[in-house]
Amino acid sequence: MKVLTLNFLTCAVKACKSSSDSFPLHPKEAELAKDDVEINPQLLVNVLPRIDWAALRTTSTELGFPALPEQPPTAEELEADEKMLQELHSLLMETQIMEGKLVCGHCGHEYAIREGIANFLLPSHLV
Repeated sequence: MKVLTLNFLTCAVKACKSSSDSFPLHPKEAELAKDDVEINPQLLVNVLPRIDWAALRTTSTELGFPALPEQPPTAEELEADEKMLQELHSLLMETQIMEGKLVCGHCGHEYAIREGIANFLLPSHLV
């Protein structure tokens, strides 16, 4: 599961639908892998406005990456800053969570990640 994916996931438990604490899901005991992916600056420029920057900063810190700036870079800043472009590419496109858990900040439910795939099936009492 790519780190980019975490920015679009929220807890599936019915009681969490109305809580802002259910996003982002927090990685726990995460085993990371890095894939070599060719850098595509235009892809990053296009995806950046769709990313919840505060959630990405939280996830990045929880996974042990260097702190991201308070505000997201503009498209122009990103295109001009090769280092920031490479760091975001590495975090979003190359880093995968292979094993571990995703934990909801509201209800504490844990979603297992095995072989890079998160299991979002809920037991019937949580649906």
